[in-house]
Order: sequence, then structure tokens, then C-alpha cells
Amino acid sequence: MKRNTVTTISRQKAEGSKIAMLTAYDFSTARLMDEAGVEILLVGDSLGMTMLGYKDTLPVTMEDMISATAAVSRGTENALVVADMPFLSYQTSVYDAVVNAGRLVKEGMAEAVKLEGGVNYAPHIKAITEASIPVMAHIGLTPQSVNALGGFKIQGKDEESGLRLIDDALAVEKAGAFAVVLECVPAELGTLVSKMLSIPTIGIGAGVGTDGQVLVYHDMLGLYGRKSPKFSKRFADVGALMKRGVFDYIAATKTGSFPAEEHCFGIDDDLLVKLRRYADVKGEDKEE
Repeated sequence: MKRNTVTTISRQKAEGSKIAMLTAYDFSTARLMDEAGVEILLVGDSLGMTMLGYKDTLPVTMEDMISATAAVSRGTENALVVADMPFLSYQTSVYDAVVNAGRLVKEGMAEAVKLEGGVNYAPHIKAITEASIPVMAHIGLTPQSVNALGGFKIQGKDEESGLRLIDDALAVEKAGAFAVVLECVPAELGTLVSKMLSIPTIGIGAGVGTDGQVLVYHDMLGLYGRKSPKFSKRFADVGALMKRGVFDYIAATKTGSFPAEEHCFGIDDDLLVKLRRYADVKGEDKEE
């Protein structure tokens, strides 16, 4: 299987080949997804909610992202590993953006970074790419701006926000982003933007007309324990399967059916006799 790079991902748009992208936050999951053939693994700051139990992504730190990205990178041989830049790791200045993107590459072994925002963050994207770090942009619904947006709301449903989305898309492309995530926008607008840009678009709640799709794997495998977003689809109920396995383990432990003989290690009979004698002596000493 070929190694996916920003070049091969860009080529897929030109060839009309859809791009499959999923989140991953740990070594074991990354390895499974990589073996399944996913082309991009996004170490999303969504780990704040799915792995760390926060209500949103805002508390996630650079250290959280570096640790998770390094784990995913170690479990990946073919997928392109993209790391999210967490809240306030790039908004503070262009300098901070470059430094923190560099940390995700140097310490987290990411091959690209993703940051949220359009026109306002074009200078940050340009500076990071000029530092030889590929950038995936993210526009539409930007979860790090949830407070400013007044919640998780669909973007581009009125003229003002629709025009802003188009301007944002053109700005990140001009700044040098190799791809852009479109989140929670009307399907027709997702198609329009995808046709307008020369770089690949990755949709999440943006319709089938984008150049690829991304989902949080906890949603698509039923692991998060919440109602899935409208734009998500549950492709397998792994959560229910895991819960059933835990129930069965508890029952087997309490009834003594586990561990069975095939799960146990044996010992030489003569040695066992000697150990029993020794234990008996020690037991008598303990009583005295």
C-alpha cells in the first residue's frame, strides 16, 4: 500500500477519487484504521470530548495533542497524519502558530497540522506553510469558536455567512493550505465551494459533493455514548459489542468459569509438593 502524502491527497481531487479521513487518538486504533486503508488520520482536538471527558474542545492543551499525535504516528504506516492545533496555540500570534505547528511535527511526528478559521488566519497559514509544514484549513462551523458562534450551529444558511464561507475558502487556498475541512454547511454550498477550489475539500456535515469525508470515529462506531450528530452515520455498534463483552467477563469471573484450564499455567508435580511443604512450615511459623 502506498504512503499517503499531501501530494497524493491533492492528486485524488484531480482524479475524482474520494478521500476517506477519520479521527484517531491512540496507537492501537490508528494501527487498525491504517490497516483498513483510511487515507488521512486526524488527531483531532475532539479528543477533549471523546477521550478526556470535557464538554468541548477548548481545554485541550498542546501537551495533550503532542502525546496523542505521537501515539497515532507510531501506529501508522500508510495514512497521512494530521494534527489539530488546539485553542490558543495559534490565535495569539503568527509566531506562536509557527512554533506550535513545529512542535506538533517535531515532538508529535505529525505530517501536517490543521487549524480553524478563514480570512483572519490566512497569515498564520501562510507563515506555517513557509516553514515547510503543510496546513489543512477548517472553515464553516469551527468548534473552537463555539462561544463566539453561540453554539454548534449550521453555517452558510444566510447570505452573510454564505458569502463569508466563500471568502474564507478562497483565503485559505491562497494562503497555501493543501486541503480544507468544511463543517456543518448546506450540501449545495459544500458542492459549490468544492468546485470553486483547486485544493481538496473534506466534508463533515457538508454533503456528498465534497472531495472527501471525515467523521469522529467514536460517533461512527457508537463509542461515545451520546446521540450521534445528524451528519454522522453509525457504521458499526462497537460500543454495544464492548459492553456485552464486559458483561460476559464480569459474569464469568463471578461464576468462576474464567479463567478456565486453557488460560492457566501449570507446574511440575514434584516442585508443587516441595512448595506446599514449605508453605505449611511458613504457615505454622506465622501462627506462632
